[in-house]
Amino acid sequence: MNTTPLKLLLVDDQDLIRESLHIVLDMDPEIHVVGLAENGHIALKQCEEQQPDVVLMDIHMPVMDGVEATRQIKAAWPQIRVIILTTFQEIIYVMDALGAGAEGYLLKAIHPKDLAAGIKWVHQGGTLIPQDIAKMLVQQARGAADSTSQGAGIKAVEEQVRADAYGLSEREVQVLHCIADGLNNREIAEKLFLSEGTVKNYISSIYSKMDVRDRVQASKKAHEEGML
Repeated sequence: MNTTPLKLLLVDDQDLIRESLHIVLDMDPEIHVVGLAENGHIALKQCEEQQPDVVLMDIHMPVMDGVEATRQIKAAWPQIRVIILTTFQEIIYVMDALGAGAEGYLLKAIHPKDLAAGIKWVHQGGTLIPQDIAKMLVQQARGAADSTSQGAGIKAVEEQVRADAYGLSEREVQVLHCIADGLNNREIAEKLFLSEGTVKNYISSIYSKMDVRDRVQASKKAHEEGML
């Protein structure tokens, strides 16, 4: 088991927020804050020097904002994961940040424990979008659909956005579809070329992330949330 803490870079133009996040997040043994930056330009230098695993990035900053910094970080170091942490919930900021390559978009009102968990999730390869923001993206996608030919693509976007809101991986979404189709563990294993033990692990993870207790609840919630 790898016990090396993930390397985190904090980027925010407000000293109080930077230092507060530093104190709170560095208390987690799985997270090590390797640098602090007050704008995107300094963040780029820190990325080159420290090679962080994850960057927690504000949007509005002097010299270079978070969107441009994210774009340049992802271009130079695509392996570095970026989470936008901001007070702004407007859809234009969300779209700009995700378009620049960010893997997550969170609001500063988030509880510190949830923030730490989100950082770890993104480090492991997941994407992170709160449900209220996910709904905004779905509405934006629907508004952009101006022809029948776009319908399937928009539906796929909606499904993925909602899946991302629960932090489901691509494989977990596949397993969830199988559950909704009424397949048992053996049938799911055969269809997805997995062992039954692996399927059980995926199902347990799905239950935990979606806050459900069984297949019926998982399937019902997935249909109600438009994830299938």
